[in-house]
Amino acid sequence: MYCDAGMMRLLLAAGLLGVGLSGCGNDQAQLSVLELTGPTMGTSYSVKLVAPPPQTDTEALRAQIDSSLANIEQRMSTYQADSELSLFNRSESTDWVEVSAELCGVIEQALSVSEITSAFDITVGPLVNLWGFGPADALPEPPDNNVIEETLQNTGFEKLHTQCKTPAIRKDRADVYVDLSAYAKGYAVDQLAKLLSDHGLDDYLIEIGGELRMHGRNAGGNLWSVAIEKPADFASTVQTIVQLTDVAVATSGDYRNFFLFAGQRYSHTIDPNTGYPVTHNTAAVSVISDTAAFADAMATALLVLGVDEGLAVAEREGIAAYFMLRTDAGMEAYATEAFAEVAGPQ
Repeated sequence: MYCDAGMMRLLLAAGLLGVGLSGCGNDQAQLSVLELTGPTMGTSYSVKLVAPPPQTDTEALRAQIDSSLANIEQRMSTYQADSELSLFNRSESTDWVEVSAELCGVIEQALSVSEITSAFDITVGPLVNLWGFGPADALPEPPDNNVIEETLQNTGFEKLHTQCKTPAIRKDRADVYVDLSAYAKGYAVDQLAKLLSDHGLDDYLIEIGGELRMHGRNAGGNLWSVAIEKPADFASTVQTIVQLTDVAVATSGDYRNFFLFAGQRYSHTIDPNTGYPVTHNTAAVSVISDTAAFADAMATALLVLGVDEGLAVAEREGIAAYFMLRTDAGMEAYATEAFAEVAGPQ
C-alpha cells in the first residue's frame, strides 16, 4: 500500500518537488530564514523559520526537535527492536496490551482513515514485504498467488483494536503486524508544528520525507509556494504550483519504486483488500489538510482507490485532493471542489 516498510527506511516514492521562500515577481525585501535540519526516520527533517526573534535559542530548539523525533521513533519505529510498536508486534498475545497514550492515539487515528476508505491499512506490511518492497531485496518475479492469499489472512485493519482510555491495543491474531510508516512521518510533522507554535514562532515550514506543514508567511511576506511533482519514473518536473498557508500537504505516488515482469509493471502501491499492486492509471494523489498525518494517510488511501472511486470518496468527505492520471494523451489531473477552494483552480 505504501512505499517502504518501516520507520527507518522511508523512500520518497512521490513527493513535493520544491517549496518557494518568496512569491513570484515579488520585489519586497526578503526576511531572514533560519533552517534546522537533521536525520530522522530513515530520511531527514527540515524546519525553516522566517525571521525568528533574536532571543530564540537555536541550539535549544534544535535539541527539542531532535528529542521529539527520537521519542516518536522510540514509540512507533518498526526498525528499532526495542520500540514500543516492535514489542507489540513481537507479542503473541491477543489480549489487551497497555501502551502509551501517544501510540494508542496514533493507531486509533490511523484506523479512522481505514474506516472512511477501506483502502488504508497499517497491517499491510507483510504484503508489502512479500512483494519485495520492504527491507529485503527486490523480487525477480511476482509472488505465488497461494502465498498472497495466505498472507492476506494475517492482515486487515479490522483485526486491530484500540481502547485509548486505558490506553491499550489488541490484535485478533498473534501474527498481525502493525507498520505506521504511512502515518508517522505526517504525525511527526504535526508534533513539530505544535512545538514551534508553543515557542511563539508563527512563520515556518516543516518537511519530513516530503510531508509538509506550513504556517504564516514566507520570507517575502507571501503564502508559501508548493510545487507538486509531475509523476515520472526517472525525472523530477513540476505538475502544478499552489500557494498555501496554515495547512499540511502530502503526496503519494506509484512511481520510482516498482519492478517489471513479463512486460507488466508492478508498483509498491498494494491494495490491502486484494493483496496485489493496484492496476489503475492513477499515478499520484496530493492531499491538503489541517494535519500532515491525515494528509499522509489519505493520500495513500486515495491512490489505492484510484481516481474513479477515490474522487467520489474525497468529494463525499470534503477532502482537498488532487489526482494525476496516466493517459494515452499524457498526464491528466482532477481536483476536488475542496482542493480548488484551498489552492485555487488548477
